[in-house]
Amino acid sequence: MDLVNHLEGRLLFAVPKKGRLQQATLDLLSGSDIQFRRETRLDIALVKNLDIALVFLPAADIPTFVGEGSVDLGITGRDQVAEHEATSPSTDHSGVEEVLDLGFGKCSLKVQVPEKGAITNPKELIGKNVVTSFTGLTKQYFARLEKEVQEEHKGLENGYTIVTDHSKTSKEQRTKIKFVGGSVEAACALGVAHGIVDLVESGETMKAAGLKDIDTVITSTAILIKNKNSKNQEMIDLIASRIRGVITAQKYVLCQYNIARTSLEIAKGITPGKRAPTITALDAQDWVAVSSMVEKKHIANKMDELTKIGATDILVLEIANSRTG
Repeated sequence: MDLVNHLEGRLLFAVPKKGRLQQATLDLLSGSDIQFRRETRLDIALVKNLDIALVFLPAADIPTFVGEGSVDLGITGRDQVAEHEATSPSTDHSGVEEVLDLGFGKCSLKVQVPEKGAITNPKELIGKNVVTSFTGLTKQYFARLEKEVQEEHKGLENGYTIVTDHSKTSKEQRTKIKFVGGSVEAACALGVAHGIVDLVESGETMKAAGLKDIDTVITSTAILIKNKNSKNQEMIDLIASRIRGVITAQKYVLCQYNIARTSLEIAKGITPGKRAPTITALDAQDWVAVSSMVEKKHIANKMDELTKIGATDILVLEIANSRTG
């Protein structure tokens, strides 16, 4: 099939073709009933049940394609969007807007130095070599530090006493930012850099490389983004609603139980639900059934609290999907 000739009239939706965000993204699409079959070696897949075409791209490229309007919608990391904005600021005719925080792919872009080295303050890296794959954000970060140091030196020149560990840093120095596409954590051990700026998830890779973090440039999660001038807003709203429903379903469970009417107000305080719990009269005098959405991470404690006030027949049900206000 000549896929290019079948794209007209379809919303183009960019998703990561590989990497740490891909599987969670595919699971999200499946939960949203976005049905497709990707042929081997093809980076475009037509959605069977909606007027959408999925475009598989490197996560780092998705903000560029969305920002320039080549695709309407995309899933990537907030770090990648920030890097794009740092190197290609939005204009009246280009740029991206965040639609939804997807809640997975959490990580941080951190300044890292050798664990056994003498550097403990990021300002000590000014004038030295720093390696990263996020050159835009890193240049912004160190430009801000360099400005702070310049202001401190002005204070010293004007007779103010400012005590800092980096007071010997020359105001003329500029940090040397070097781009490396992969294996950034090896740069210090190989003598290429005095420090690096790289993504950290669990921190295991950082520790294994003998590094420690001394500051955070940006924290990140996966986000849904759109072109700010997209003309397919109705379809974007539909997709966002479906994805939001899946995220809610993953976050909550449905808690059902029976409670004496005299204890109902206390029970409602324990399980208030998203808006309000559903209350149903039972065929037993002065008893009611309650149904309420509860965050998964709190459900065990909520069940304990309900048991203490006399709730019975407490059931917890998984939510496959949802549409909530």
